Amino acid sequence: MAKQPESAVPTQHVPTEGLISPERVPVRRALISVYDKTGLTDLAAALVEAGVEILSTGSTAATIAGAGLPVARVEDVTGFPECLEGRVKSLHPAIHAGILADRRKTAHMSRLAELDIAPIDLVVVNLYPFSDTVASGAPFDACIEQIDIGGPAMVRAAAKNHPGVAVVTDPAVYDEAAAAVRSGGFTLAQRRALAARAFAHTAAYDAAVATWLAEQVEQVENDAADPAAEAGSPGSAPPAYVGVGYERLASLRYGENPHQAAAVYRIPGESGGVAGARQLHGKAMSYNNYTDTDAALRAAYDHGDAVTVAVVKHANPCGIAVSAVGDAAEAHRRAHACDPVSAYGGVIATNTTVTAAMARQIKPIFTEVVAAPAFAEEALEILSAKKNLRLLVVSPPRREGYEIKQVSGGAVIQQRDSYQVGDADPSTWRLVAGRAADETTLADLRFAWEAVRSVRSNAILLAKDGATVGVGMGQVNRVDSCRLAVERANTLGARSTGDAAASDATAKGAVGGGDAADILQAAPPERARGAVAASDAFFPFADGLQVLIDAGVTAVVQPGGSIRDDEVIAAAQAAGVTMYLTGARHFAH
Repeated sequence: MAKQPESAVPTQHVPTEGLISPERVPVRRALISVYDKTGLTDLAAALVEAGVEILSTGSTAATIAGAGLPVARVEDVTGFPECLEGRVKSLHPAIHAGILADRRKTAHMSRLAELDIAPIDLVVVNLYPFSDTVASGAPFDACIEQIDIGGPAMVRAAAKNHPGVAVVTDPAVYDEAAAAVRSGGFTLAQRRALAARAFAHTAAYDAAVATWLAEQVEQVENDAADPAAEAGSPGSAPPAYVGVGYERLASLRYGENPHQAAAVYRIPGESGGVAGARQLHGKAMSYNNYTDTDAALRAAYDHGDAVTVAVVKHANPCGIAVSAVGDAAEAHRRAHACDPVSAYGGVIATNTTVTAAMARQIKPIFTEVVAAPAFAEEALEILSAKKNLRLLVVSPPRREGYEIKQVSGGAVIQQRDSYQVGDADPSTWRLVAGRAADETTLADLRFAWEAVRSVRSNAILLAKDGATVGVGMGQVNRVDSCRLAVERANTLGARSTGDAAASDATAKGAVGGGDAADILQAAPPERARGAVAASDAFFPFADGLQVLIDAGVTAVVQPGGSIRDDEVIAAAQAAGVTMYLTGARHFAH
């Protein structure tokens, strides 16, 4: 295509054929102003080929002109130059009247003719990257400069006037937009759907700005009250406003139960976590699959760089293990051995690549989801033989930010739980009973303390050699959680890999040789004896601790803070059990 001038004074004015048909509106004039230039020149070329006049601003206009395409600059239409370092470009009646005029009303169209303003039929806008700028750690003033003003104004104007104007905010729909223009214009249904997306887009953008600015205000107030306090420290409240926008990714068959409608959403701009997972194989994800996979991922990423595997069922871990030699198959084998009965129908997550050896172990066991950052080619081949098994490639979950739980009439909001400075560092713990733990025991205590955060309260977790051996969860008193952890440690591991899993493996054999009984051997009984224990909160009485002592637990880590700490510590001392206090708790309701 021959090189065209970078700008051209527009010659097209108000149509003379009268009011529009509301069903399909042809596109004669488009306004394009985008930060993200993805697909820009292809879209512009398609519009030019369809005979559409293009108006544009700043770098967008330069990009279109640089591709040899005709483009009229907005300042040529308004007669007013861009100014204030680009803060003012499109905020002008010659632009907004062209967008907002209701083409169904004779008075509006006559007024446009009197003012010599041509209608704008298509608005293509995406906004300054405010959230990305904040996430980069940019200083306050740099974040302020990325608050878009003209862009949202144009988007909202076009969306409001969708009976006559189409608005596109996402490069992913450029091909559909070009096709609509070539077919004679956008239908009313298309324009309405685009308008809904546009308002959702600006709402999420405004929510991000409002939340960030509220955080800045709150931090200034907290600093004034306590200059030494860190952001998010106890006593520093969440901001006065917290807003999150979600966009639907997909409808789900149903929610927790078949009579509940459900869908999965993501935060605009977010690509990580379970909502941004890439599914390689298997049935569509269900509501419960999403919640269990999220819980499993969080558990799998709680142990630093150690290769970790978590098996989760109903949002609670059946088993978690790390491998000292970085072997994913070993970590899975030991996590599964904690509770092979409950692992049937569970979710498996790891923070490393799923290897062929790990895949061979998983294959005989009925599993809903396997989530990992990557799958070896052979592992993918092995697991894909299971028609319904969902295989997800997932990036690490984010710990920072807020989590929101709805309550009737509103919500409770808190910062996500994370290990405080020194919380997971045994060198900062306080030894209050027994002898100082040796290196091996201390490593198990640290593992247990890091793993117990994934267990629903009241939580007691028993561990040995970097793997869970018994988990007590969700009880309404801590002594019952202690009994449950001991019972599960001493009975579940002694069973086979589960009747269904074992029979499946016996009938078919595991891929690569052997069967489930060989690959996933049953653990010995009485696993509580010689194990260490972690409690997510303090022991209110010594009776819960006594259950662990009687079972043979040798060391315990817990937050402390009970009015009966002395009584609990005395019980540990009398039994010769090592006890450390961390000073922090990790409830998970």
